[in-house]
Amino acid sequence: MEDAYKVINDTLVSLINEIWRLEEKAIITEEFKDISNNDMHVIEAIGLGEGGNMSSIARKLNVTVGTLTTAMNSLVNKKYVTRQRSEKDRRVVFVKLTERGERAYHHHADYHRQMTEAILDKLDEKELPVLIKTLDALSEFFNGYSEEPENK
Repeated sequence: MEDAYKVINDTLVSLINEIWRLEEKAIITEEFKDISNNDMHVIEAIGLGEGGNMSSIARKLNVTVGTLTTAMNSLVNKKYVTRQRSEKDRRVVFVKLTERGERAYHHHADYHRQMTEAILDKLDEKELPVLIKTLDALSEFFNGYSEEPENK
């Protein structure tokens, strides 16, 4: 059991670091060299279409509106995002991707698609349900972990 623990722990830590490194490398192209991995995740959270308000996007990212505002200021200055106050409630700020932001969104989505396809290509029919079950368990753990109060 201890060997399994070590293998799983080492693999998870390695995967997290490698995914972060590869994702950062994948987004640094000539067109998108002015944004970071964090910026790309904000762009992904805004999404295509109507966008959303700052509060809903902050919830998606599990950050405060203040933290999101800092990232959003940068993305607005770099012309990836537009911001508009609500006519009904001036406290509400809506954000939407610009055409440039949509290109960045698609670039990031293409990377994720390629990564997923590369994994699926290595699995047979019997292995896929096991991977899905494992990923569900990991997701459940991480979601539960992030929802726990910071001060226990």
